[in-house]
Amino acid sequence: MAQRCRGILRHMTAGHRTPAVPTALLAERIRRAGDVAADHGIDLLLVTPGTDLRYLLDADGASHERLTCLVLPAAGHRAPPALVVPRLEAPGWAGLPLADLGVEVVTWSDGEDPYLLVSDLAGGPTRLAVADTMPAQHVFGLREALPEAAQTLAGPIVSELRMRKDTGEVEQLRVAGAAIDRVHARMGEFLKAGRTEAQVGADIAAAIVEEGHTAAAFVIVGSGPNGASPHHDVSDRVIESGDVVVVDIGGPLPSGYYSDSTRTYAVGTEPPARVQEAYAALQDAQERAVAAVRPGVPAERVDAVARARLTDAGLGERFLHRTGHGIGLDVHEDPYIVGGNATTLEPGMAFSVEPGIYLDGDWGARIEDIVVVTDDGCARLNTRPRDLIVL
Repeated sequence: MAQRCRGILRHMTAGHRTPAVPTALLAERIRRAGDVAADHGIDLLLVTPGTDLRYLLDADGASHERLTCLVLPAAGHRAPPALVVPRLEAPGWAGLPLADLGVEVVTWSDGEDPYLLVSDLAGGPTRLAVADTMPAQHVFGLREALPEAAQTLAGPIVSELRMRKDTGEVEQLRVAGAAIDRVHARMGEFLKAGRTEAQVGADIAAAIVEEGHTAAAFVIVGSGPNGASPHHDVSDRVIESGDVVVVDIGGPLPSGYYSDSTRTYAVGTEPPARVQEAYAALQDAQERAVAAVRPGVPAERVDAVARARLTDAGLGERFLHRTGHGIGLDVHEDPYIVGGNATTLEPGMAFSVEPGIYLDGDWGARIEDIVVVTDDGCARLNTRPRDLIVL
């Protein structure tokens, strides 16, 4: 039989990070998650390690073949929340105030079936919501242990909480925005004719860490025709004088909150008039989209504003992607700023506004800022110039 214990656990990570989120706030998040689950007709939330678990417990970690899972009943259920964890990994968890949060710790040993253990804890639920990133082996294991229960994704439930940032989260995003702005401010050190995209990218990645991030999560250096590929990485292409270069960079802070900002540069010389005219339309589209952000506006409206301006300039077909994505503990999360998303913007929602234009085989450009919805509009968290700067 699985052993039960109550105590304090902490998932050990590099640097031995101590919890940064107040216990009272974690308790509120757990309570609200139960309330939202009940509103959705869900009996039980099952959250494996990932950013949802970090949001709810301030615990890092990764899913392995051994099941670790937060078992969170919906509001109205008598069973308390429980953290199911392999017994051999339990010593690696310490420092989290789980007892204060009312979370029971349940361990299991190799040779036992953790899915039957979850079934026992669940007490016969009829509808489960599993974490969006739960490994398939755990999803199928739970299905076998609870064959009568319907399974759905937990994402829509947890995202209702996560996409409305509290003041502490907004501050972390503000710090992240300032840190990535400092990297863009140093671009003249790195982005020079005669260097390859890969060489520039390596210097940028190092600067991202130097300026306060734990890692460079992504570095896009799209020079000349490579700038026409929105998700280009880096390559051995040598940057030439006259190139237009898209630089999209970001990474996580020690708190886990992400930065993400794009600027477009010209190397060596002023670009031709046709490029400057198209870029001016892009810059205006981004400004208009940011100005459209306010409480009560549907997310799709912000996308439509940016798209309309570029369409008027004859560049609508060159805008290949959505206008933005939410950001927080994940670099891409709700709300998505895209046509068809009628989600109403509310204070605390944080997302990118990043229209772009892409001319195959020639050049591309993108301008990206992170914004946070305020009571009467929005605040930009990136403040670097948005002009087509010549380096």
